[in-house]
Amino acid sequence: MSEFPALDPNFLAKIDEARLEVDARAAHSPRILLLYGSLRERSFSRLLVEEAARILQALGCETRIFDPRDLPLPDATGPDHPKVQELRALCQWSEGQVWCSPERHGAITGIIKAQIDWIPLEIGSVRPTQGKTLAVMQVSGGSQSFNAVNTLRLLGRWMRMITIPNQSSVAMAFREFDDNDRMLPSSYYDRLVDVMEELVKFTLLTRDRADYLVDRYSERKAQGRIPEHVALAAEAMKHETAPR
Repeated sequence: MSEFPALDPNFLAKIDEARLEVDARAAHSPRILLLYGSLRERSFSRLLVEEAARILQALGCETRIFDPRDLPLPDATGPDHPKVQELRALCQWSEGQVWCSPERHGAITGIIKAQIDWIPLEIGSVRPTQGKTLAVMQVSGGSQSFNAVNTLRLLGRWMRMITIPNQSSVAMAFREFDDNDRMLPSSYYDRLVDVMEELVKFTLLTRDRADYLVDRYSERKAQGRIPEHVALAAEAMKHETAPR
């Protein structure tokens, strides 16, 4: 029989306490990092990210767009490379992120994957992505698809991010931008606004509770953060619930 988990008996009370601590909420603008996945001179993933950044700024956010040019392939050099350091610093600065990739061969591009691969789950005691919000987007040259956003969602879960439900997938992206590289009015643009609004809402709701939301029993146990009296109480519960 496996050991009964040493649960915190004050778990529900702590949830209520976390809900009520409104005075501790940050007052600064939400900080959003945006990544795109193409180095083409007229990259539609970049244009979509730039349009998203404009919307985020109109919603009161502070934004940064990472330029992936000159970022080395993962493991081709050390993490002290200037572009790697820039990317990691932006990840730590951010409270939410937007990832946008073209669909290439039914998946995301190596450009966006390299950026994500350079972001470790942990740098010392700091986790650059854990508990931060994420919106995923893709652009396609043909009909609408969701392969890239589905892959980005998988990566976001692996990076322990809070990936919002909504997403943007722009088909035939070359038709959706004018000669000034601005997105044309369309249902795709309306959906983009929806996604950015939702990202801001989730970021505001969770950024001050990120540490609480991603606090895990298994990690508390491994780090010895479970109080002894809680472990003893769980041991007693195990004997009480054992079959007779």
